[in-house]
Amino acid sequence: MTVPERLIDAATSLFADKGYERVAVQEIVERAGVTKGAMYHYFGSKDDLLHEIYGRLLRMQTERLDKIAGGAGPITERLREAAIDVIVTSVDNFDAAKVFFRSIDHLSAEKQKEVRAERRRYHEKFRGLIEEGQRDGTFRDDVPADLATHYFFGSLHHLGTWYRPDGEIPAGRLAEHYADLLIHSVRAQSR
Repeated sequence: MTVPERLIDAATSLFADKGYERVAVQEIVERAGVTKGAMYHYFGSKDDLLHEIYGRLLRMQTERLDKIAGGAGPITERLREAAIDVIVTSVDNFDAAKVFFRSIDHLSAEKQKEVRAERRRYHEKFRGLIEEGQRDGTFRDDVPADLATHYFFGSLHHLGTWYRPDGEIPAGRLAEHYADLLIHSVRAQSR
């Protein structure tokens, strides 16, 4: 594992456990087994580490969504796959997801704006799947696609407050439940 990866992993774990504001740079470098000089060689600040935690998860999820959205299957299957994917990848990277959901306000204003723009592009791509289904009559058009998207992601963002990856509901089953709720809420009545 490279030094930047070790630093990101250490910071992710510490931020998820203790909260961003309660973690000192010294704790991060000790956990990563590197010096402060090594950290500052790769990251200018703790804020840069936090930004990269978001960026890494978001880039991976965006790549996957692009592939799913651009697929050739029926819209219901692609939306379901996209919903499952974002939940499974969030749970598979649970510490990073918790940090994302809890700590975005600790980023500098410029970095917050950048992260929110990247997340907005992700949501727009996801919303595009719902709109595609509305245009072809698969999904109901009396519920705005934006509302359905915000409703789905609003519930996803609360996973960090109640879900336990080692609990009774495995990630895949949790994702299926969420996807089913989404699909049933947007499916046109005649289908």
